Amino acid sequence: MLKKIFYFLIILFCLFVIITNLQVLIYKFINPQNTSFMNIRKKQYLAQNKKNKKYYIWRDLSDISNNLKKAVIAAEDSNFYNHNGIDFVAIQKAFETNQKKNKIKFGGSTITQQLAKNLYLWPERSYIRKILEAYYTLLLELYLSKNRILELYLNVIEWGNGIYGAEAAAFYYFKIPAKKLSMQQSIMLAAIIPNPRKYKIYSNYVNRRTEQLSKWAYDIRLQD
Repeated sequence: MLKKIFYFLIILFCLFVIITNLQVLIYKFINPQNTSFMNIRKKQYLAQNKKNKKYYIWRDLSDISNNLKKAVIAAEDSNFYNHNGIDFVAIQKAFETNQKKNKIKFGGSTITQQLAKNLYLWPERSYIRKILEAYYTLLLELYLSKNRILELYLNVIEWGNGIYGAEAAAFYYFKIPAKKLSMQQSIMLAAIIPNPRKYKIYSNYVNRRTEQLSKWAYDIRLQD
């Protein structure tokens, strides 16, 4: 009996590895039409008897302003091109900041970790989610280039109620395509990423955050 259970668990583990690897490898060749995060938001709207909002327009990385790429990297993951998915230095800094403030305010998640959460997982924090997030993060870094990871991230993250990706955000907030975003506009968009349904693009918080990001965004170097 124990032998059968052992073999069953081995088979389940092998299936899990195969399926999850394929889930990531597929995005080397195609663009996502949907994400786990989008599906969760849809269920939330339906549970509240609200019409599901989804404004999502895919744009290749070359059709997204370099200003936005720099601003987002500066805001969310300044070591993006130098780590393998998990930035232990950023995690340590976040831990120390949280200790000083006596609350969990910063997580230290990289762009790749955030992408893993958006594509495959759920927003609520738990040990299981963090373990799966780390696992998917390593797979994303294994199969995809840094620029492909950035391209996916800029296209699928939430930028407001029902607003997903750079193109939708650029049109919603500034009435222009993502390719034409100025550095100031890009920094404003980057500033609200941590909680885009709470933070308003024109607010004291964004004003304070843009002052900080303006000092860093111009110095970010993009890779070809």
